[in-house]
Amino acid sequence: MERPMTDQEFVDLFKEELYISNLNARNKQEVLEEFADLLVHTGKISNRSIVLDMLTRRERLGSTAIGKGLAIPHGRTLMARDLIVAFGRSPDGLDYDAPDDQPVHLFFLIVAPYRERQQRYLPALGKIAEFFQGEKLRDKILQTEHFEEFIDALWSKEGAR
Repeated sequence: MERPMTDQEFVDLFKEELYISNLNARNKQEVLEEFADLLVHTGKISNRSIVLDMLTRRERLGSTAIGKGLAIPHGRTLMARDLIVAFGRSPDGLDYDAPDDQPVHLFFLIVAPYRERQQRYLPALGKIAEFFQGEKLRDKILQTEHFEEFIDALWSKEGAR
């Protein structure tokens, strides 16, 4: 059974090399492509098409947009050696088939191996939903343009709850 993820463990998931301050994507498929390219470019995965196919198939099951400007594209693949978490920001927002029909501005990609030693995949999904309940934090993250600002915003307690 997975235990809840601490705030420290959550913030530690984010790495500067997996932070996109301004997504170039104009639609859902381009978001997935941009993240797949990032994972290949940073050496996190070796086969773009396998990961892109996995993410696309997951989206076909139902949008990973959860409303309030957030989407969490995610899935498991043999391409991942460990849990991978990436963040992308779209200041103008994109149509991502969100349940509230609002544009999505904040994208959290989670890719995990099928067998994970530390069992962090589901806790990470839950922690994102928990952290971003508050509008203040979502707005603050939307204003960040640099990784350090993003991390500082995550640690800000005014919006974290």
